[in-house]
Amino acid sequence: MLQRIRLIAISITAVFAAGTLGFHYLEGYPWFDAFYMTLTTMTTVGYGEIHPLSQKGRVFNSFLIFFGVGIMLQTVTVIAQVVLEREFGELLGRRKSKRMIEQLKDHFIICGFGRVGRGAAQEMHRTGVPFVVVDNDEHRVERAMKSGMLAVLADATRDETLRELHIQRAKGLVSALASDADNMFLILSAKTLNPKLVISARANEEESEAKLRRAGADMVFAPYYLTGHRLASSILKPHVQEFMDIFTKSVGLGAAMEQVRVDHGCEMAEKSLRDLQLRREIGVIVLGIRRSNGAMEFNPTADAVIHAGDYLIVMGEPHALRRLESLLIGAGT
Repeated sequence: MLQRIRLIAISITAVFAAGTLGFHYLEGYPWFDAFYMTLTTMTTVGYGEIHPLSQKGRVFNSFLIFFGVGIMLQTVTVIAQVVLEREFGELLGRRKSKRMIEQLKDHFIICGFGRVGRGAAQEMHRTGVPFVVVDNDEHRVERAMKSGMLAVLADATRDETLRELHIQRAKGLVSALASDADNMFLILSAKTLNPKLVISARANEEESEAKLRRAGADMVFAPYYLTGHRLASSILKPHVQEFMDIFTKSVGLGAAMEQVRVDHGCEMAEKSLRDLQLRREIGVIVLGIRRSNGAMEFNPTADAVIHAGDYLIVMGEPHALRRLESLLIGAGT
C-alpha cells in the first residue's frame, strides 16, 4: 500500500509538471495561469479556459484530461481504501482480541503496562505463556499490541473487567498499577473472584509490602529498593551479580533456571536425588526443592527424597529442562 501511494504521488507531480510546462510553452500562458489551468482540468471543476486555446492546445488538454482525471480518480480510490482498511482493521482487531480472550485458560493477567508491567509482559512474551495486558491508557495498550501482545483498554480495578478477562480461569495476576492503593484494591477484588489465584504485586513504598500481603498478594516487590540493592551488589560483588544476571535473563551461557513440578503418578517420585542422578542422566543441577507444604530446601543433599507435589528448582540447558519436565509429568519413563 505504501509503495502504491508513493507511485500515485509521483504520477500526480509528473502530470502537474507536464501540464504546467505544456500550457506555458504551447499556449504562452504565464506560469501561474498554466498551473491553474492544469489544476482545474485535473480536478474537473469546469471553470472553462482561462485563455482561448489553439488546436494544438486543445489536443494537449485532451491528453491531460485523460491521464490527469484518471490519476485523480485512482487517488480518491486509494484514500477511501486506506480509511476503510483502518476502520475495518480496528473493528476486526477488536473482534479477534475478544475471541482470543474467550479462549484463554490457565493464563496470566498483567494489570498496568508501565515500566514494571512492561518488563513482566516482555518476560512472559519471551517464554511463550498465555497472558493478557490490561491498562486504562490508550497509548500503552497500543504499544502492547504493536509488540504482538494481547491487550485490553479497561480499568483493571473493576470487577467487570476482571470477569471479562476470565479471572476465574486464570493462573496468576501481576498487579503493577501506579499506586499502592490501586494495587491493594485490585488484589482484594482479584482474590474475591478467584481465591486460588497467584498474585505478584508491585509496591512503591516499603511500608506497603505488609499491607499488600495481607490483602492477598503472594509475592510483593519494591522495584526501587531492588534496583538500589542490585546497584550496590554490582559494585561490592560484581561477579556474583553477573552470574545472577546471566540466569535471570537467560542469556550468555545457553542455560536457564526453571521450576518443575513433580506430578502425581510420576516414577521419579519417592526417590532420592542420589538414585535419580539428574545431573549425570539429564544434565540439570538441582538448586533447591520447594516442598508441597511450602518449605524450601536450598542446595539439597543427595539423600533428599522428592515427593509428588514438590517443585524442583533446577538449572540447565533448555532441552534438558524440557526433558526433565516431560519425565516429571504423570507416568514418565
